[in-house]
Amino acid sequence: MKILDFGSINLDFTYQVDHHVKTGETITSLNRTVFPGGKGYNQAVALGRAGAEGVFFACRLGKDGDFLIPICSDAGVDTRYMEITDLPTGQGIIQLNREGDNCIILFPSANRSIDEEFADRVLEGFTCGDLLLLQNEISSLSYIIDRAYEKGMRIVMNPSPFDFRLKECDLTKIGIFMINETEGNQLTGKDDPEEILDALKELYPETEIILTLGEKGSVYSYKDKRIYQSAYEVVPVDTTAAGDTFTGYYLASLLKGLSIEECLDTASKASAMSVTVKGAIPSIPLYKDVMASDIRKRG
Repeated sequence: MKILDFGSINLDFTYQVDHHVKTGETITSLNRTVFPGGKGYNQAVALGRAGAEGVFFACRLGKDGDFLIPICSDAGVDTRYMEITDLPTGQGIIQLNREGDNCIILFPSANRSIDEEFADRVLEGFTCGDLLLLQNEISSLSYIIDRAYEKGMRIVMNPSPFDFRLKECDLTKIGIFMINETEGNQLTGKDDPEEILDALKELYPETEIILTLGEKGSVYSYKDKRIYQSAYEVVPVDTTAAGDTFTGYYLASLLKGLSIEECLDTASKASAMSVTVKGAIPSIPLYKDVMASDIRKRG
């Protein structure tokens, strides 16, 4: 079985600030760093570092980002579908406050140049039973979902960032949703985690849901089954790639044949470790380091 991560790739410009800027306010950044990023790229690297085999990453990027390709390759990801265009690489403009929380502005650029021809060319290399991992930072998303579903691929989606383009997609074709509380609220209009899960079960009865809850842990939900996972105790420095690390490690564990409980636990531990390091790609831990870590669960 192969897994295709068809997604975004960015250069992340991270600005260290005392607090997130408010309407009408001007503040001075304490520092600026530039890191590789983009949800698709982060999740591909996380899959590779988690030890998943048969991982492919498809994206479009500019010549200014060609140095990002070997980073992905070094993580064990097949990069043959990382296509360089004449457009600039996408950008993430990130405010990182003293508590390690972030807010992000995306400039899609090459990420929105993905067309049906490129999608068909990529999907030609995959077949029934392969996994497709998607986020909502690229163009032609609805087309990709429909073609992959026709091929019998199992589709995993992290519906972030949530916007009107998701309404163009047939989300009943999604096999697994990887979402946080904010995305759960945007999909259902509910705030309470249990109500979010109940509503998603009603909307997408054949879809598995993994809902991450920050320091409150995570929940797996499918039909009448729910499995709860506690978070690990760490001091956060930068939460930028925490969700992407969770997604990569969860799916890598699933591909290895681990139980849902083991998948949640490994993903939670790796995600917790990621928030202790600044930057997206630098923060994604290696599998051996996750297994060797002695951090403890909350409670």
